[in-house]
Amino acid sequence: MSLLKQRPELDLVAWPGELASTPNFWTQVTSRTYLVSPSLNVHPLILAGPSLTAVSTMSVGYEHIDLKAVAQRGLKLGYTPDVLTDAVADLSVMLALMASRNASIAASVVQSGQWLSNPWAPFAFCGPQLSTTMSTPRRTVGFLGFGRIAQATLARLASFGITHCLYASNPSSPPNHARDAELAKRYKLQAVTKVGLDELARESDFVFVLAPGGQDTYHVVNENFLKQMKKTSILVNTSRGTLVDSDALAKALKEGWIWAAGLDVVEGEPNITTEHPLVKEPRCIILPHIGSATLETRNDMAMRTAQNLIAALLGGDMPAQVDLSGYL
Repeated sequence: MSLLKQRPELDLVAWPGELASTPNFWTQVTSRTYLVSPSLNVHPLILAGPSLTAVSTMSVGYEHIDLKAVAQRGLKLGYTPDVLTDAVADLSVMLALMASRNASIAASVVQSGQWLSNPWAPFAFCGPQLSTTMSTPRRTVGFLGFGRIAQATLARLASFGITHCLYASNPSSPPNHARDAELAKRYKLQAVTKVGLDELARESDFVFVLAPGGQDTYHVVNENFLKQMKKTSILVNTSRGTLVDSDALAKALKEGWIWAAGLDVVEGEPNITTEHPLVKEPRCIILPHIGSATLETRNDMAMRTAQNLIAALLGGDMPAQVDLSGYL
């Protein structure tokens, strides 16, 4: 906001977040640009003034925006890629540790005053270990999607003694053997290998879901995928909730197909109540989509959002602009 306030040629009007979803709000949007965080579809675009020329969302995803409606209005659309890579990678590792070590169950014992009735026992609260050990010298991590965030997550996992990395990505993209060899050398891994979904599920001790959303990846983690995973394996999703079939995952946890799951995203969020099947599973830890929620990252995202707006106002291309050519 401070970056926008520093531009004397701009008229800046800020609305409270809850007003931005009302029809009255949109009838007042007559300025040339708009910063958006709630859902943006064709209806508010019709209500908005004709001088509206650009929209900038403070997020890396834009599933909440009707891209066809934005494109048909001839609007520019800005977003905030790249700046949240490290924050999401940090959270991915955190969820892997929390899920594997039963952190949610263990913490609830203390918070509910039940520690005294849960004394130490040889295998109490035990779960599979992320790092390698003398008795288990091999650890395989699998990535569904192998872009910037996945590779940043791998960099963090290397210090746990990970030995093998598998990844599944767009089937039409050939393996990048030179890059994979360089990553293996950099992180002292025995191998980095592109595989199919079935092998990824079968061989991985930890599976990290870090692929884009959309129809091509809808419910890619389904009952068939989960049934092939190891009984001691951990599933982590910090990308988009639609990639994982929630009902299938709840069944997998209930019936012991996998050990646990750590989720920052769930299909249908934020409408996730205590009656949701995944919320009822004690070995499923769910966070309310906080992957980018660090002070540093949110400040960087806000800065990029403002830069996008200013560039659009001045008639130029946004620093991070969504390609809408396929929606015209």
